[in-house]
Amino acid sequence: MDPMILKHYMLIHDNRDGSLEKAMSILTQMRTTFGSSECRLLCVNSAQDGGLTDRQENPWIPYENYVLSNQNLGRFLNNDDLNEMKDLMHDLSSKHIIPHMEQKIRVLNQQVSATRKGFRNQIKNLWWRKGKDDMPDVPTGPMYTFSSIESQIRVLGDYAFMLRDYELALSNYRLLSTDYKLDKSWKRYAGAQEMMGLTYFMLDQSKKDAEYCMESAFTTYLKLGSSGQQNVTRCGLWWTEMLKAREQYKEAAGVYFRISNEEPSLQAAVLLEQASYCYLMSSPPMFRKYGFHLVLAGNRYYISDQRKHAIRAHRSALSVYKENTWNYINDHVHFHIGKWYAFLGLFDVAIQHILKVLACSHQSIATQELFLRDFFQIVQKLGRTFEVFRLQLPVINMSSLKIIFEDHRTYASSAAVNVKESLWHSLEEDMVPSMPTMRINWLESDPKDTKKQKNSNVCVAGEAIKVNIEVRNPLKISILVSSFSLLCHLYPVAEVMESVCLAEVGDQYDNGGIGKFSMPGAQNDLELKKMKNSWELSSSSSSFVLSEVNFTLVACETTVYCLGYIENCACILICFVIYGYKVQLTVAPKVEGILKIVGVRWKLSGSVVGFFNFDSNLVKNKTRKRRKRTMQAAGNGLNFTVIKSLPKLEGCIHQLPIKAYAGELRRVVLELTNQSEFPVKNMKMMINHPRVLYPGTLKDMETEFPSCLEKQKQCEQHNVQTNTSQVSNGLLFSFPENVQIAGERTFLWPLWLRAGDPGITSLYISIYYEMESCSSDMRYRTLRINYGLEVLPALDMTVQISPCPSRLSEFLVRMEIVNRTSSECFRFHQLSSVGNQWETSSLRSNGTVCPSQLLVAGQAQSCFFKLKSCSKSTFDDITTFSELQVSDVRLESLGSNEGLFDVSCAPLADFHNAASKTPVWWIMDGPRVINYNFSTSCDIKLRMKIHNSSDEIAFVRINTFDPIPSSGSQEGWYNISPLNDIKVTSDVLGTLSTKSSSPLSSIDGVSPYIWVASSSTRVEIDPKSSTEVPLQICLFSPGTYNLSNYTVHWNLRGTNNNSGFIEDGRRQISGTGIRPGHPYYLTVLQSP
Repeated sequence: MDPMILKHYMLIHDNRDGSLEKAMSILTQMRTTFGSSECRLLCVNSAQDGGLTDRQENPWIPYENYVLSNQNLGRFLNNDDLNEMKDLMHDLSSKHIIPHMEQKIRVLNQQVSATRKGFRNQIKNLWWRKGKDDMPDVPTGPMYTFSSIESQIRVLGDYAFMLRDYELALSNYRLLSTDYKLDKSWKRYAGAQEMMGLTYFMLDQSKKDAEYCMESAFTTYLKLGSSGQQNVTRCGLWWTEMLKAREQYKEAAGVYFRISNEEPSLQAAVLLEQASYCYLMSSPPMFRKYGFHLVLAGNRYYISDQRKHAIRAHRSALSVYKENTWNYINDHVHFHIGKWYAFLGLFDVAIQHILKVLACSHQSIATQELFLRDFFQIVQKLGRTFEVFRLQLPVINMSSLKIIFEDHRTYASSAAVNVKESLWHSLEEDMVPSMPTMRINWLESDPKDTKKQKNSNVCVAGEAIKVNIEVRNPLKISILVSSFSLLCHLYPVAEVMESVCLAEVGDQYDNGGIGKFSMPGAQNDLELKKMKNSWELSSSSSSFVLSEVNFTLVACETTVYCLGYIENCACILICFVIYGYKVQLTVAPKVEGILKIVGVRWKLSGSVVGFFNFDSNLVKNKTRKRRKRTMQAAGNGLNFTVIKSLPKLEGCIHQLPIKAYAGELRRVVLELTNQSEFPVKNMKMMINHPRVLYPGTLKDMETEFPSCLEKQKQCEQHNVQTNTSQVSNGLLFSFPENVQIAGERTFLWPLWLRAGDPGITSLYISIYYEMESCSSDMRYRTLRINYGLEVLPALDMTVQISPCPSRLSEFLVRMEIVNRTSSECFRFHQLSSVGNQWETSSLRSNGTVCPSQLLVAGQAQSCFFKLKSCSKSTFDDITTFSELQVSDVRLESLGSNEGLFDVSCAPLADFHNAASKTPVWWIMDGPRVINYNFSTSCDIKLRMKIHNSSDEIAFVRINTFDPIPSSGSQEGWYNISPLNDIKVTSDVLGTLSTKSSSPLSSIDGVSPYIWVASSSTRVEIDPKSSTEVPLQICLFSPGTYNLSNYTVHWNLRGTNNNSGFIEDGRRQISGTGIRPGHPYYLTVLQSP
């Protein structure tokens, strides 16, 4: 230590301790010993004197920012004491400290100039330090005394720095830095570099040099290890302050992060938090790094057992992550905040945060199990059942919400429910009476019942309302859900005023104070409180019955697909398959009133209760008008007017197959059950496909099938007429007037099923009935039944007619029958012709037409018979089926005892009548067999004759479709079965060829033929008239083709007012239809 250091002695005298004379005597002794100029006396007052008025409460406030106003430091000092202290400090600094430093600088500067500056001194210094390169590298370096030149240079530089002579300080620090580096005194070298960086910063000349010096000092301190740890922190803090002063916040944050790696957890947490604020203050702000460093700081605070500071840091980071989709770090922050709140005993707040991470489908199985386990542990520590609004487990799929209720429309099965309402409405419009909307005069408003029914849903007391909703498990582990049920309100009729509409009642729940809150948390608390009240009312109410469902949601599955390899790198696609569990909940009101479905409630693993409000998910917070309109629409869908109990029919069709072959005839039974105590009457039935399903009579139940179809047994039923009428949308059947279904009784009625064209046929049946002795606003109800029937192809027939050479009025007919099934065998029974123009007969004397009556699967057979002209008729002279003549030809052997079927009586005649009632008929006309060499494409012209048999104008559209090309398709020639098994003798078999000479036939993907010209043709046909439409196809290879790939659409428009238009100018449409094309086989042979 330098013995020539400046010394100054001060005697502090408290006026409370004694008189001033005693202090002066001690001061005299001090001056005698230490010198008169080096000793001073300072008097202070620490006693409270009530007489003093010239004093301040806290005189240090203007000078110290961290002094609190309530500390009252120095409040007993008067103004004289304060002035004396100011004078003392002024004299000490101006007369002693600064002059001594200036004098020291002059002396040291002369010594340094004499020994180190100049060319001679520099060469001398280098020569003297040359041998120190081989010295061992010691972290502390050599020892320097206070009188050494290195110490004198350091003192000179420090004095110059304090007196703001930065140029002089910088020159000495440079000189000293070189000496320390040569002497391998790394700690002193780092200190010199640190002061050089500060000097550069104060000079504000070179930013790069300042940063280089600070980087060098920081790195050197790090190399020293534990001995330089405090110096690392000090250097880094100086460095960050320099960078922040120059608004280099991003670089300052990096330095803070480097310092934190060398400090314990608590200091590192503070430094990381400062780094996060630097990222926030950078331009532009770096929010992600701000949040990330706050998370790091929170973890360091937690390690240091500072959980409150850890929560504060993580909550600040939430402001960054809550608006983004960074799921993993968001889950990390919420989960740890929840855990730390649980350590502090704040379980409610802890649960709210962990709830945010329950539906973490992106996490691993171990992480999901950890989240759930800690969540249930915190709930258990809470000591009560925790209730959550919008619990995320399971996930409620609101898009799947479907409410099924029955008013005047009832359903026999879930399949009927899934049918569109527009289809049922169009089917029932000719059967259901229209609502009375007549007004006596223009001043009278609409009827109240009609308005009420239009604006609300109506259900019947005692009948369950079904709510179908899908729930999903987003996790990879299974979860247990119990007591899953609806939340409902039922307002009895006595409590509901007639003037209050249904939507206003719903608004009592929907708008009950939601607008008073602006924070989402307040809205959730309000909704949760309302849901709890709803559950308490629902559980204690005896006016309705709720169902509960318990189920386990399985875990979602992860599937990994390898899409391929690109440059030896595999492209992997990971898919998460989330299974949805469809839950059906029911509520059955018991009394009349207004029922509102509020939401659902469930228990998760028996410890957490979840609530979900249907309305809250449907209402969107947009403009006030839009919000009001949306809430009203949502409320109407969940509100129901409950009326008193009514009769209800339940029905099904017995013996109805799922699959049938084309042309198959069966007898099925319609069963209707009335489970109420009131009878029903005036029953009607509407069937959409009368060609497939046709009602029978009660006598059909007493006969055996199929023997009831024979002629000798049909004669008794020949004159039985069913009360049916063909309407535009199907067949309307009225049950006999004496048919009633009493209470708790079952009623059976026969139906005839005939499978039509191959494909899937949907059967829609609606049964109308009225209630008897039941006073209610609802006078009728309908039962809707839906079944699906898959029709498989059975037999294909082609007919070739040639004139008889011996008789002009007779023709020879060759009919080829092909069994299209894969396993079924068919036995021929009879061939019948219907019509007044032609009559069929056998060519052989034994009366048979077919050589064999059994047709095996996949085989074909030819039948020959004679066609005789009986009378002349035109296409327009079409009569009813009952007036036509029937001729039968037995296809079995002559010795068969089985009788012939009577196709002129029910039920076969009913299906033909239904077919004949089609308003638009058509037939394709053109060549059947042609020869062509296929040097070019073959163009063939066809004609379609269309007849309108109705009394209205028909607008017909013909849409043609080209066949889909396929390399494996069997277009053109192909074998139905092995050639030896086909019992057919035909000339065309001789021309069978496996290869075609057409150049296009060998090209895969080319259609064998296409329709030429327009793909859609429209014509207008007057009532009871016909027209011809020209068509044309282009073929590219020989073969046999079925030209049935077209559809015919028609619209019938009324002409009651001789214009075809109704009053508002729109065209009146009274019937529509669409039918596929009829089979038309064309054989094209390869000519030589």
